Amino acid sequence: MLQAGIVGLPNVGKSTLFNALTRTRKAESANYPFCTIDPNVGVVQVPDPRLEPLREIAKTDKVIPAAIEFVDIAGLVAGASKGEGLGNKFLANIREVDAIVHVVRCFDDDDIIHNMGSIDPIRDIEIINTELILSDITSLETQKEKLVKKARGGDKEAAENLALIERLQPHLDANKPAITLSMNEDEHAVLKRLCLLSAKRVLYACNVAESDLADPSGNAYVAQVDQFAREHHGAGTCIISAAVEAELIDFDEAEAAEYLDSLGVKDSGVSLLISATYDLLGLASYFTAGVQEVRAWTFKKGMKAPQCAGVIHTDFEHGFIKAEVVAYSDLIAAGSVAKARDAGKYRLEGKEYEFRDGDVALFRFNN
Repeated sequence: MLQAGIVGLPNVGKSTLFNALTRTRKAESANYPFCTIDPNVGVVQVPDPRLEPLREIAKTDKVIPAAIEFVDIAGLVAGASKGEGLGNKFLANIREVDAIVHVVRCFDDDDIIHNMGSIDPIRDIEIINTELILSDITSLETQKEKLVKKARGGDKEAAENLALIERLQPHLDANKPAITLSMNEDEHAVLKRLCLLSAKRVLYACNVAESDLADPSGNAYVAQVDQFAREHHGAGTCIISAAVEAELIDFDEAEAAEYLDSLGVKDSGVSLLISATYDLLGLASYFTAGVQEVRAWTFKKGMKAPQCAGVIHTDFEHGFIKAEVVAYSDLIAAGSVAKARDAGKYRLEGKEYEFRDGDVALFRFNN
């Protein structure tokens, strides 16, 4: 299962957000730096409004949504790349995840300590980015020493790695993350081999006060983060209120809806954050729907039919014959499987078919 790491400076709401995402109090949340040291890991269901209509069509009571893992990583500080604040340990935790949710404090509250002494989201973002970049510079210098000799000996992979490193080093030296370097498809493949922290895709989560949740457009901090994310990182942003979600943990569904309604919203932003992170990881869902269950299956965008079949079981991939596929929208419009078949909306797809988000599938395979 792919993982998204929740990162940020101390006391910006990371652990509170993690507890909200996982509906637990697994991560300690306190008003002092480094209340999290070892990373907390939680499996989070991906909200998908398509599941309920499919359940009604399939006439089943069992629904299984897709899931991803979030990792609550302790707060980084300036100097982390040199070991400050247990930085080496925390950077190693980031190296293990597949994408980053960067939580940025976008609210004023004198009762909650900010380790930098003031609220400045762009400064906070740049501190984290700089530490990731400095760590990458050190990593590339170490890798380069080992690659030079191999490349001289005719090692093609070493030569490819070395060529990209030569392009990356001045880019990183200019304090620009690796992911923003213009690269072709082959270079992107090489980049993955270099295992750089600043090459990971990022989503910025603006943590706002509950009073800003209904209309964050008036929050100057949010506007700053949104502009920075687009212009300097090619990244997206998401609005959340960790404090609101912390209140919702112990509420039942009716109580939660009533509380959110009193704030003028239907969601604290966490559902959108989960969906945005799912997309950030390059993931999509296809469905199987029958009387036993309706289930969302996670696949990497670009996967072809046999690989998607393998998500269910490796035997499905090895013995793949055909995939019987109907688009979610076509099935819902028809109202039933039988009507969708009569309308010619079901199709048989072979091994080269690239699955699309929302496909409803039934696989044919040899045992």
